Amino acid sequence: MKITLISILGLFTILVFVSGCGPDKSLSIVERQKLIGDMETETLQKLYAQDSAAQAKVEKAVGYGVFANGNVNVIFASVGGGYGVVVNNATGQRTYMKMGLGGLGLGIGAKDYRQVFIFKSDNVLNQFVTSGWEFGGHADAAAKAGESGGALEAEGAIGTDIEVYSMTESGLALQATVTGAKYWKDADLN
Repeated sequence: MKITLISILGLFTILVFVSGCGPDKSLSIVERQKLIGDMETETLQKLYAQDSAAQAKVEKAVGYGVFANGNVNVIFASVGGGYGVVVNNATGQRTYMKMGLGGLGLGIGAKDYRQVFIFKSDNVLNQFVTSGWEFGGHADAAAKAGESGGALEAEGAIGTDIEVYSMTESGLALQATVTGAKYWKDADLN
């Protein structure tokens, strides 16, 4: 009974958290695109300050994506959502996208984090924008609020043609999960 109550409360918390992800739909399309652009600029500036080689990688890449994500993990389930933009460096085309995450594993907590994807081939960039799947294991520990605290985070390659950086904005989480993430075009913003 106790585990069932905890599970129900956890799922309710997850649904409330995930439903709030993304720019406020009461804003105009232009205002939502601007909010995403501001998040993109701020995230890239933070990344460049933390890793001096990252700026050259982004500029030389076929394209890049920047996403704001939220994740909640309650005992055995991990759920999250987010939004962002993928930019084709050759054409300047901006594709606004949404993101959903689900996983199984041990953990507890919630966190707000940013991801930067660096696409090294046209094929992978186009596949991400049209199909958008990412699978993988995930393990981290984060305790951060504003500028206080710290986070143990991963960066690496998904295959040979995508490099990913993750940066925790805030939250408290200890988790080890196997997750699946889906990225798709935002029909309202494109």
